[in-house]
Amino acid sequence: MSESPVITPSQTVGPFFSFCLAPRDRPGVGSACLVTSDAVGARITIEGQVLDGNRAPVPDALIEIWQADGEGRYAGFHPAAAISSFTGFGRATCDAGGRFTIETVRPGSVVDVDGRRHAPHIAIGIFGKGINRRLYTRIYFPGEMANDRDPVLSCIAAERRSSMMARETDGAGRRYAFTIRLQGADETVFLDA
Repeated sequence: MSESPVITPSQTVGPFFSFCLAPRDRPGVGSACLVTSDAVGARITIEGQVLDGNRAPVPDALIEIWQADGEGRYAGFHPAAAISSFTGFGRATCDAGGRFTIETVRPGSVVDVDGRRHAPHIAIGIFGKGINRRLYTRIYFPGEMANDRDPVLSCIAAERRSSMMARETDGAGRRYAFTIRLQGADETVFLDA
């Protein structure tokens, strides 16, 4: 007798990020410290947290970072950036409280292939248990005049833009906080890749 096929539960991504994607025994591979001695831009620290829909921390999330240097140049795309060891790429793992720290330089404004100027931002991807497809968002900085004209930020409803805005915590523009909320009324705005 043949049984009818049944749908089985989908497999979620497991808690192996630290081991495979951000190994601690190989410095420089997926590090959360992007700063190099020749990096162009003011050094900043972003202290963040990933929360689920119940505001509980997500302890095994991984944050992938990609950004331009302080002059708005991406490594590998701008000839002047080719001589720098700053890659603009990194990975930060979350601790038991869902917290992560990124040490980097404040990015400059970037001009895209269509000639549109983007406000300084850091592009991030979020991996985590129960997330079947990587989530994408951006971290923007408060007080940037270019935020009002940014082609991505301007497509977001005004009342939702704050979910993509870092919060300055030291009054000197060197330390920021950023919370990623995966679900709920105050969910972070996620972008299509």
